[in-house]
Amino acid sequence: MDLLSPVTELRGVGSAKAASLARAGIYTVYDLVHHYPRAYQNRGEIMPLARAALLCKTEGECPPAAFMLTVSAEPKVSMIRRGMTLLKLRAFDDSGAVEITYFNQPFLKDVFHTGGVFRFWGRPSLEGGRIKLSSPVYEMYTPEVSLAPIVPVYPLSQGLSQKMVQTLVRDALRIASTELRDHLPPSILSENGLCTLSYALRNVHFPQSTEALEAARRRLAFDEVFLLSLAMGTEKSKRNTAGAHPFSDTDISPLLAEMPFELTGAQKRAIGEISSDMSSSAPMCRILCGDVGSGKTAVAAAAAFIAAKGGKQCALMAPTEILAKQHYADLKALFDRLGIRTELLCGSMTAAQKKKVRAAIASPEGPLLVVGTHALLSEGVEFARLGLVITDEQHRFGVNQRAALQSKSKNVHSLVMSATPIPRTLSLVIYGDLDVSKLDEMPPGRQRVGTFRVDESYRARLLGFIRKQRDEGHRTYIVCPAIEEAPKKEENPEEMTNLTLFGDDSGEPPLKAAVQYAEELQGQLPDVEIGFIHGKMKTAEKDSVMEAFVQGRISVLVSTTVIEVGVNVPEATLMVVENAERFGLSQLHQLRGRVGRGKAKSYCILVSDFQSERSRQRLDIMCKTNDGFKVAEADLEMRGPGDFFSRDGSYRQSGGVEMPFSSGICDASLFASATDSAARLIKADPHLESPQHMPLAAMVSKMKQDRENTIS
Repeated sequence: MDLLSPVTELRGVGSAKAASLARAGIYTVYDLVHHYPRAYQNRGEIMPLARAALLCKTEGECPPAAFMLTVSAEPKVSMIRRGMTLLKLRAFDDSGAVEITYFNQPFLKDVFHTGGVFRFWGRPSLEGGRIKLSSPVYEMYTPEVSLAPIVPVYPLSQGLSQKMVQTLVRDALRIASTELRDHLPPSILSENGLCTLSYALRNVHFPQSTEALEAARRRLAFDEVFLLSLAMGTEKSKRNTAGAHPFSDTDISPLLAEMPFELTGAQKRAIGEISSDMSSSAPMCRILCGDVGSGKTAVAAAAAFIAAKGGKQCALMAPTEILAKQHYADLKALFDRLGIRTELLCGSMTAAQKKKVRAAIASPEGPLLVVGTHALLSEGVEFARLGLVITDEQHRFGVNQRAALQSKSKNVHSLVMSATPIPRTLSLVIYGDLDVSKLDEMPPGRQRVGTFRVDESYRARLLGFIRKQRDEGHRTYIVCPAIEEAPKKEENPEEMTNLTLFGDDSGEPPLKAAVQYAEELQGQLPDVEIGFIHGKMKTAEKDSVMEAFVQGRISVLVSTTVIEVGVNVPEATLMVVENAERFGLSQLHQLRGRVGRGKAKSYCILVSDFQSERSRQRLDIMCKTNDGFKVAEADLEMRGPGDFFSRDGSYRQSGGVEMPFSSGICDASLFASATDSAARLIKADPHLESPQHMPLAAMVSKMKQDRENTIS
């Protein structure tokens, strides 16, 4: 057997189990090796029963824990109702005794004998002053066999159990031990103090200690960043050196004369970098990174103007119709005064309207600026002389979508824009294949949004403030972390964890859900017009609600983070974020950027009842600074780059490549060392053609395939 062997060749895997594994995305031995735990049970730390009883009494509950107990009496089995049995036993340690119950497992009567010692895992409860455990996981203890200190908890699909997956992963690791070759050269391992791949895989699945788990996690996180940096770097080294249309006339003074404001130094610098790129026959591949309100649209207008002066078309693609229409209205007003024709192409237009715009775009005399949504990618949309592609809110598009627009003409210049300020160490990873322009200066007059952290005790005052904003003609956003309230799940001791790789939400307050909270709020503010939107609504429905908010028919918009990027609503003066501790700082900063766009004083209220000191420190950073780049740096240091990865750990900026380990790493030095190592290797071997780099080339090739086949 080898890593590509199907799971059906493993002992005990028949067709039914293979189908269950397939539902979890596991088809081969290789897939099993890389089916990582989502968390762990730290059973090596034994909790005394007296400690559990004290926690239940003083804190209201005890976290899941391990208990080393001796059975004090033979179990008793009783029939509590037809078809249901209850097995009870008592056990003790040096600090107390506990009652343990199991439902519908009468066979355990033959397992637990008086005097037997077992390690139990579960969440204790206190009932009538007595400590109890319900259906805990158990392991028999004998001095001859050591029990694993840390037990993995895997993502499961229907038909799989933790024990089943653990057994299969052990078998897969045995096969991998003779098959796997470490793709990192020894020099990079030693330079960065990394463990070997085999050690990392063994200890990420079955760690011998928390230190071994951390070493494994660090190695696998380094791999993710290093390989992505290599993929980006090799992509950049292969970039066409010629073929794009060079624009010799980059004078934008006619455009500046029509703008009602003076450009900032950062905008002038970015326009200079873009002009220089566009004057070359090498296709521009540049990203414009800037805070909300930093003036990216004005820079994009300058690039489009240069293309138009050179007789070439510019296509500007936005992720939503509302945003596309907003860009179209702003740019058309400006470009009409310059004699440059502008057109809009959106999915909601009638067939006749689309046909007319498509014909105009394909005509040599057609518009020089075309603004649109995904409709620009449609079959039948042909540009007569496309020279520049601009993609707004670029992380909202898949790699294939951006490539499809660029493929409408050979070797076009490309500019992508992002309103997400990113720390330098992380931008080297995320934008390794692009040249970066930063707008790190805000236009004069852009007001600071007053930001405050409050708890539930401020709820009545907050409701009054929302009504006051409405009475003054302003509007309010309220952002909730969930769409609907999740049904309460029955606890399964097999699934309980107290040690995680990717962050632990235990002990956090219940989530506010947008749908239920909008209804609750309407009851509390019956005279206020309240609407809600979330990501699962149809696009037309979302656009309709957003349009009502823009026009003022709705005063309060309850939403999920679907409004993180979106339209400009100058009348919006208040942003309320519920369960603020559940968001990354960069994401909170993005949400704050939805307000403060008009002349009225604006506010951002962060509501959190979470008592963690770390959480308070994070939210206090938001209250102290409005600088997005400072916020992003603090977020990377305190929380890791979670904002740049989706919930499943996939890398959203690059089309969905999975990066579960680095998404939870807070060590900025790891990102720096991984990108530096990748840069040095690419400099020495730009196309990874050296024999010693063949394993790396194979890994990079696989990563690129995953990236191209995924839409973020």
